[in-house]
Amino acid sequence: QVQLVESGGGSVQSGGSLRLSCAASGYTYGSYCMGWFRQAPGKEREGVVVIDSDGSTSYADSVKGRFTISQDNDKNTLYLQMNSLKPEDTAMYYCAADPSPWVCGSWTSARYKYWGQGTQVTVSS
Repeated sequence: QVQLVESGGGSVQSGGSLRLSCAASGYTYGSYCMGWFRQAPGKEREGVVVIDSDGSTSYADSVKGRFTISQDNDKNTLYLQMNSLKPEDTAMYYCAADPSPWVCGSWTSARYKYWGQGTQVTVSS
């Protein structure tokens, strides 16, 4: 079955960096739509970066210029490099995947069928 396993979260000070990983299995990597989402306590899940069907990426305004998505097809792994972290980046971070091509590039979390367990990122001031 499809599995997404996130790792790489932790606690850092403001201005620090982290790299999150999402190891995917159970499907042909690259054939699913994918993205990174996050959810802070008491807030709704929000999109961080999504990959469109043509491979282009879209970032939330709040992370543009600081976060970078990448992937290693040989390792079936999606990454999120996070630099210049701010306290407001504190959240549980999730990777999401869906086999439906029309989901690609969507910011609506409910449209993605598969989710990892999440990895916690905490940024202190």
